This record gives sequence, C-alpha cells and structure tokens, in this order.
Amino acid sequence: MTSFSSGFALPAACHSCTDQEQSYWLAWAQIKGIGPHRLKRLWESFGSLQRAWEADESALQQVEGIGPTLAQSVQQARQQLSPVQILEQTRRPGIPFVTPADPGYPPLLWELPDPPPILYILGDCPSWEQPTIAMVGTRAPTPYGGYWTRQISAALATAGCVVVSGLAIGIDGTAHQACLDAGGKTLAVVGTGVDVVYPAQHRQLYQRIRQQGAILSEYPPGTPPAKEHFPQRNRIIAGLCRATLVMEAPERSGALITAYLANTYGREVYALPGNIDTAAARGCLNLIRSGANLILDIESLLQDLQLTQGSLQSGSRGAETVQTKAGPTEPDQQLLWQVLGSEPMSIDALAQATQMEITTLSSTLLLMELEGWLVQLPGMRYRRAP
Repeated sequence: MTSFSSGFALPAACHSCTDQEQSYWLAWAQIKGIGPHRLKRLWESFGSLQRAWEADESALQQVEGIGPTLAQSVQQARQQLSPVQILEQTRRPGIPFVTPADPGYPPLLWELPDPPPILYILGDCPSWEQPTIAMVGTRAPTPYGGYWTRQISAALATAGCVVVSGLAIGIDGTAHQACLDAGGKTLAVVGTGVDVVYPAQHRQLYQRIRQQGAILSEYPPGTPPAKEHFPQRNRIIAGLCRATLVMEAPERSGALITAYLANTYGREVYALPGNIDTAAARGCLNLIRSGANLILDIESLLQDLQLTQGSLQSGSRGAETVQTKAGPTEPDQQLLWQVLGSEPMSIDALAQATQMEITTLSSTLLLMELEGWLVQLPGMRYRRAP
C-alpha cells in the first residue's frame, strides 16, 4: 500500500507568483506545437518560462521534443504574441484561474507529465491540504452501484476528504450529491468552460457545487462540450487525487480511462466488485483482475486510505449516513440491514442492491421480520423496524 503525504510541494520557482511569470505560462500555451508536455519540459530546462521565452532557437533545441522546425516556428510565433496582453485578455471575463506559477496550483497535478497550463475555478477551492479522492463510473448505474456510491462518498466526506468527479449523469452526479448531503466539499472537473452547465439536468447540482465546493476546467469560459475534451478532462481527475475509486463501469467506459491514468501516475486504484452477470460490473471486475484494490467495505477502505471515519465535527450534516446502529450479525442479514433504511424498498430493489438470489433474499427477509429487524409493508416492500 502506497504511503501518502499531506501534499507535494511545487518546484520552488513556481511559488513565486508574479503576474510576469503567470503571463508567460499563458503565452506559451498559445503557441502551436507547445502542449502541456513540452511546457513542463521548458520549465524544467530553464527554471522559468520567462527565461524560456527569451531563449534563442539554439537553446530551445536543447529541450527534449523541440527540434529545428518547431524552434523556428516558436521564434516566429513569439514575435506575434504579447504575454502582458494575453494575461489581460484572460482576466477580462472575471473568472478566477491559476497557473503553475501560482502557489494555489494543485501540487498533485504538477506531478503529471502534462499538467494543464491554466486551471479555471468557480467556487471555493480547497487548500489542497485535504486528501482528494476521485469517484467515477458509469452513466447508467444499477441500484447496487448507486447505493455504494452514496455510502462511500458520504463516508469520505465525513472523514475529511474532498470528493472529485466529473459532473456526468450516473455515478459522478451521485458521488457529488452524496458528498454535499454529508456536509463535505466536492470538486467537479468538467470538459467545458466552468461557466457552462453540462449536462443541463445537473443545473441545480452545479449550483450546489459552486456554493459548497468548486467547478474546475482547463478550457476557457464559454467552451461548449466536445467529445475530445472528456478524455483530457479525465487526466485532471486522476491527477488531482491520491486515489481513484471506480464504483461501477462496463467494459467500454470513460471511467476506465481515468483508472488507467491514475495507475500510470502511480496513484491507487480501487474497484467495487459486482455481479458477473451485470454488464455494468464487467469493467470493475476486469480492473480487479488486473490488480486494482478491492472495495470490500467502508471501514477497510478508509483504513487503506489512511483515513479516520467521521473525522469531521460530530455536528456535520450527513454523519448519520455512514454511522449505522447495531444490527444483525449474520452476513446476509447484515448486508440487508445496511441497504435498508427508513424509506420502504421493494423486494426487486433489494435484490438488485444486494445481488442476492431471490430465494436467499426471501428467506433472509422472513427471518429478519420474525426477529424484529424489519417491517413488511403492503406491496412486498420493506423498511427497518423503528
């Protein structure tokens, strides 16, 4: 198990947050052929993007990935660009942003080989001292996947984590919502401009995240959704976090891209096991077969992540979500007890949430009713006994 520190320091020169150095990060990012990979190499070679801007073609060619043709193209492009004017234009919309020249830039993100040169932020961004955990998955989760996403997101929130996801329909939205309901802070990394609500049905959730967390993007304000943006967005989700949890994913899923990237960056990857007959579980099962950590329960997950359950103040909203009162000890009964709440659930919903065979489920429900653990309501619906 990898041991995590509370945060990683940016290179010392990047802590000198000056308008001048910030403007050169923005200007270099506008030069064709200079993407995030080469931008970081330029900084590593010169120690400052201002010094890189002032370097001649011969010096530029000493940087890995920059040959004579690109160096000449850079020289021509620099004559047409004004870093000061680009900084003023970037500030004009009034949307906050950080570059690697700012001390507020996420330290874990700087560790990527291709950190974004600019990160727009709407809302209350964390100090990056709180542990950040990604939760991702399918846009069409089963009740089982949705249930465990809610439980684990709430547990992470009450343990003091920032839950990071992508604001998509399904697992992403469920993870954001459960974190907010538990009184925690969540970050949504989007593939649009931070001022663009996508998908539209998440408008209310988007507003809640702005108030109780933050919306992040490397794309300029007003950028509409585009298919190619989302795989790029996934590298930021993986890069921001010490660990990525894949809650439910079919064999072809964007969540698996995030998991792959997290593994490439040397971060922990966890997967929730599911029924082998459920298509939405196949991606997670393949991850586990390939060496991903197995999510068995909340307590062991928090231990693996070196977190303490319920470490937020006891008055935090949602603490009851993850603190369950004493229940039955028999395994099948215990699982049903965890799934059941005060709201009635049908036997079909319970079967999907627990993945139990219907005969085992029926007999377990009967025993729990006889022992006083639950109450059966009309229509084969069940809830915990008061």
